[in-house]
Amino acid sequence: MYRYLALFALCGMLASTAIGQNNDDLKLKAGDAAPDFKATATCGTEISLANFKEADVVVVVFNCNTCPVAIAYEDRINEFAKNYKDRNVAVVTINNHRSETVDDMKKRAEDKGFVFPYAYEGSGDSARAYGAKVTPHIFVLNSERKIAYQGAFDDSQKNPQEHYVVDAVESLLSKKEVKVTYKPAFGCSIKFK
Repeated sequence: MYRYLALFALCGMLASTAIGQNNDDLKLKAGDAAPDFKATATCGTEISLANFKEADVVVVVFNCNTCPVAIAYEDRINEFAKNYKDRNVAVVTINNHRSETVDDMKKRAEDKGFVFPYAYEGSGDSARAYGAKVTPHIFVLNSERKIAYQGAFDDSQKNPQEHYVVDAVESLLSKKEVKVTYKPAFGCSIKFK
């Protein structure tokens, strides 16, 4: 029991509480234009949505280095990025956590072999503009850079049965309607400055 209490204290508020249980609580909804962002990638380059203008689909992940849920998903997100990079799908991860540094992120990206840009945006403006409150919180953007899906990557840290991001991306690549546009993200609350 103490282990679970410590995990809850570390993660703060669970996302289902933080961002609500339905679409009415969301800042952005499916069909809304995705806000631009400006963040500094671990390679030192400033990036924004303009860097991904050639991509058919962009997946924006608000994440961090320290949340146990974010850590549990980073390999899965990296594998997803590897599987879809040749299908014109771009993945970018943005870290807004107040206590993490670009040096911490560089080490994490190198250790994990991330194949996508991992960027820091210390003000938290990008996460606030998107309405992200937890890590990981994922936004799938269509070719017009409108929100097609947002929320959790899938339905379970272990043995997922529902693959929300994969399903949304496959629908967009096949020019089909995205059937599930929102599922509550779960993870640690973003610790803004």
